[in-house]
Parts: sequence; C-alpha cells; structure tokens
Amino acid sequence: MAMKRMTCGNLQFILGLALGITASFMLTSYRQMSQSSVMVHLDSREHIKSNQDLHDLDEHAFHEMMEKNQNIPSVGGGEAKAVKFEDEHAHHDDDTAARDLAKKVRVLVWVMTGPQNLDKKAVHVRNTWGKRVNKLLFMSSQWNSTFPTIGLNVSEGREHLTAKTMQAFRYVYEKHFDEADWFMKADDDTYLIAENLRYMLSSYDTNQPIYFGHIFHVKDMPNGYASGGGGYVLSKEALRRLATQGHNTSICRQDGGSEDKEVGRCMTRMGIKLLQSVDRLGRSRFHCFGPETHLQGGYPEWYLSRDANGAKKGLDNISDYPITFHYIHSAKMYALEYFVYHLRPFGILSKPQDLNLDLKH
Repeated sequence: MAMKRMTCGNLQFILGLALGITASFMLTSYRQMSQSSVMVHLDSREHIKSNQDLHDLDEHAFHEMMEKNQNIPSVGGGEAKAVKFEDEHAHHDDDTAARDLAKKVRVLVWVMTGPQNLDKKAVHVRNTWGKRVNKLLFMSSQWNSTFPTIGLNVSEGREHLTAKTMQAFRYVYEKHFDEADWFMKADDDTYLIAENLRYMLSSYDTNQPIYFGHIFHVKDMPNGYASGGGGYVLSKEALRRLATQGHNTSICRQDGGSEDKEVGRCMTRMGIKLLQSVDRLGRSRFHCFGPETHLQGGYPEWYLSRDANGAKKGLDNISDYPITFHYIHSAKMYALEYFVYHLRPFGILSKPQDLNLDLKH
C-alpha cells in the first residue's frame, strides 16, 4: 500500500514538473514573440537587448549595428554560399515587355562597397540582381582588377561616404555617360528589381533634372532628400549637373555629414528635383528595410521622424512593383532572387498592372 502511494506521488511530481516546464517554455516563447522588433523582421541572428534599445538608436548607430549583424555567418553555418540559378529552361514566362524596356530605358547602377565586403556582400549582388541592369559598377577605395572594382581616391568609413558618392558619380559621368539613360547608386546590401525600376522610369524624361528614391523630410530640407540605403536614381541631366557643378564647395559639401542628405542638398541647390516614387495607389517602391519590416512595422525612431509617407506598414504600403529593399544580408539576397524570379504558383497567371503615377494631372 505504501509502495502504491509512493508510486502515485512520484507520478504526480513528474507530471507537475512536466507541466511546469511546458508552461514556462510557452510563457517565454510568447514574451519573445511579443517583443518583435525591426531586427526580428530583418532576420537578425545577434542578440539585441530590447525592442526599445533598437527604437532609440540614431541612424548611424543603427547602421553600424546592422553592418555588424550582417557579417554573422548564416544559420546553416559558415558564410552564405553562392546559389546558381540555372533553371531558366524550366520557366515559360513571356518576358518580351521586360526585354524591350531594357533596350529603351537603359540603367547603370554603381554599387557602394569596400575591399572588406567584396566576398561577403558584393559578390552576391553580382550573382543576383546585378545581372539584370544594363551596366553594373562596383565603387571601392581600392582598385581590384579581378572582381573588378573601381578604386576612388577616398578613405573607407561612413564619415567618407559623401566623398565616395560624389567621386563615384563624377567617374560615371566621365567614363560611362553615353552608356545609359539613368544612373543609380545602391549599397552592397540593397536588393534591386531592375524591371520595376525601368517601368517607373519609363514615364519620365531623362533630359529633365530629376531624381527618385525613398523620400525623407527634415526641418532644414523642406524639399526632402532620398534615402541612401534604399538607393536613388538620377536622370541624365541630373548626373550632368552633379558631375560638372559638384566641385563647387559653396554649393556642395565634398565630404562628411550624411551622404544621402548632403548629396540631396547639393542637387536641390542645382535645381534638381526629387520626385515622388510611390505608385498610383500611394504605395512605396523604394524601401529602407527588408520586406518583413515594411509588412510588420517596428521602425526605429529616426525613420519614423523622417519618412515622408508616414512610415506606414502592411500590404497596403508596399507596391506590387517594388524596386528596392535594404539591409538584405547575403543569404536573403538569394532568397529574394528565388521568390521574385523563380517561385511560381501553378495556375495563376499575372497580368500587367498600370501602377505608374498619372502625370497628366
């Protein structure tokens, strides 16, 4: 009888212990899920103290943290490996319109990178979306004939991004001006959908002094400027003015400050207009973060205070024809490549949409 009571007591103890562990695990999981932040949305693998810590970071500190986070090896172990998408034979898409537009709207993209990022980031740009632009250049502080990269006379570091950008656009103007109609700056962790960029640009005249990107507003720049991370694209006339007048130190800062803001200020003083890049339904096409963040929200304070479109989130905020996403680590670069160009739901055929702004009104 005593043995039965002991056995029963042991079973109750074990059952109670199991229930306690299960409840503790569920509570911990719920708390972790409820503390979702932009880093979770951006597929972070580094521990962050709290959501509030992220929210309060200024832009420079946020970028430094993201830069460090993106260099952490992928979940599978080791650096992200190149994925060769060689299954074009399995697709039967009619890409006639995209190929025709590639001839009519020629886009040159130069990518901001550095010697330390060629194998970590830049190579994955080259392996994915870089193949679809008309001309692709990589701008660094050192020449590399095998990659290749163009070496600019500027030191590495965020404090020199303004000089790097000004010199890069000047180089493009002097060496490649006649090879494209539009000229874009992108980062080595930006993902670009070239077909959607060409579609947007097809409504505009490259001989006008204009440029496009994700618009930020700040007090000292009422006309705004385009975010550097989401990329920005200049018309032929805009590039001509920036390259030929940008040496003037009374108009343009040559180095220091925030690159995107200083370049934007410079172009505003030259009469280059920053135009809206949202689609006909008011949805964003250039993006400062990955698609998860723009779907779920959790933006840092610096973005909330600057975004000209109200820092909206959700499916109603993202265009069906998005152009860029930013803070895309190398593994996700290949994931987006798969989702955009290779995943196909059977039996669903997409028809072209008229999503460019109506410029007649």
